Amino acid sequence: MAVEATQLRKGVLELATLALLEPSRMYGAEIVASLASTKGLAAKPGTVYPLLSRLAQSGLVTTAWEQSPSGPPRKYYTITAKGRTALAIQAAVWRDMAAALDSILGGRHAG
Repeated sequence: MAVEATQLRKGVLELATLALLEPSRMYGAEIVASLASTKGLAAKPGTVYPLLSRLAQSGLVTTAWEQSPSGPPRKYYTITAKGRTALAIQAAVWRDMAAALDSILGGRHAG
């Protein structure tokens, strides 16, 4: 993947991660798998877990360890009210930027 595409993808991982957590909590491996199943957003655990740590440190998510029915305990991530606000803002900005870029890339830009 070209450097430019990699940088763009990294820039949306926070938004994608918050969006994944919006409906319900998830544990780290679930988040990695969900991102992997979405074309263009696949990210290695070494990218996702530091992002999750930053989100927790920023108060956008909370964490809780729970025993797994099969295997070691799992660390669950839950979006906070602050995280929902950040998600709403980031999603609105993303939609505006995507619409503007679609206009430019589609040759409909009049300027």
